[in-house]
Amino acid sequence: MPSQAWPSDRLGPVPHDGRPVRPKPVRRASAEESSAPAVGDRFFRDMVNSMRNGVLAVTREGALAVMNDEAYRIFGLTPAASDIGNQYADVLRVHHDIVRVIASAFELSHLPNRVELRLKATGKVIGYTLSVISDDDGQTCGAALFFKDLTRVEQLEERERLRDRLAALGEMAAAMAHELKNPLAGIEVMAGLLRRKVADSPDAQSIIADIISEAKMANSTVVEMLDFVRPVRLERGRTAIAQVLHTAVSMAESKAPRGAVSVELVLPDDLPLIQGDEHQLCQVFTNLVINAFEALGGKGHIRITAAAGTMEDEAAHKGDGASHVPTMVVEVADDGPGIPGDLKDRVFNAFFTTKAQGSGLGLAIVRKIIDAHDGRIDVATAPEQGTRFTVTLPLLSAADEWFQ
Repeated sequence: MPSQAWPSDRLGPVPHDGRPVRPKPVRRASAEESSAPAVGDRFFRDMVNSMRNGVLAVTREGALAVMNDEAYRIFGLTPAASDIGNQYADVLRVHHDIVRVIASAFELSHLPNRVELRLKATGKVIGYTLSVISDDDGQTCGAALFFKDLTRVEQLEERERLRDRLAALGEMAAAMAHELKNPLAGIEVMAGLLRRKVADSPDAQSIIADIISEAKMANSTVVEMLDFVRPVRLERGRTAIAQVLHTAVSMAESKAPRGAVSVELVLPDDLPLIQGDEHQLCQVFTNLVINAFEALGGKGHIRITAAAGTMEDEAAHKGDGASHVPTMVVEVADDGPGIPGDLKDRVFNAFFTTKAQGSGLGLAIVRKIIDAHDGRIDVATAPEQGTRFTVTLPLLSAADEWFQ
């Protein structure tokens, strides 16, 4: 009986007696025998601390094992040497929502991936992935949370959604304004004709004057509504903020009674130019000065200052950490009665006003224009101590900064 052939490439060479010889297993060199140096724990610690997203790991017993600098920054916590090894629930005691998320890692069969969460303690929005850590035997020995600060991205997305809604509202408002403006204009014209016919009647003249005044006020409200709902289309250019502020004061004086109010402008000669829409910014500061005139009631002092500054930008849409961008900071402060504390957070709401007349859209439009410039407006006030509006505008637009 002929001998059976064995494939030499699988079992090695076949000796003369026909019996196959199986190759001996190859022993791999240990780490000590290898010529390449082993990577120490220090390298992995440095890697975690250098990551641009937050990393947090806990043991099965609840001890905090890893928490990098970015995690501390996002959570708004101060690093302490005693945190590592301490119970994570104690370290994160101000973030109950994060404590619940980590605890769920040991309870859920399917862990969440790419979930967004708004931190109640800070208001920041994070996107996170939750994973379990298994040992060599496949047993769960801990959990890891990887997360990114999405606050800036969330703001940009919300701004885009708002712009879409405002665009739709603008189309509707434009159609409504057309239907309202024509009758209002007709009322003014007919009231003017009627006034000529009753020139000898003082009572009739007074009534007609009221009709014309109310028609003009209604028309002004329609125009403000259009300004508010229409998307802001900026025509950016290199703008001198000093010229904008001087023009704004002149325009405010023509639209609201100044009385005995003194206006002081403190504007250094070396102010840098900004990339902005001069016409829109002039409208912003005109409204702020008018607001101050009305608050002072004909007597008091307004101080307007401008200076170069910086503004923190998370820049999450670029994948970078926190940075500071150069800005122009303008303050419009008055020594009037101030704004009651319960109304401070509502002054930028549309149609909110403390005046007997008016639409309350002035400050809402101000905020809308500043948002379009990627800026910020803050208000500080106290009863009988005046009000200060602080407008912070980046010197460069987002597009300009991208190409630099």
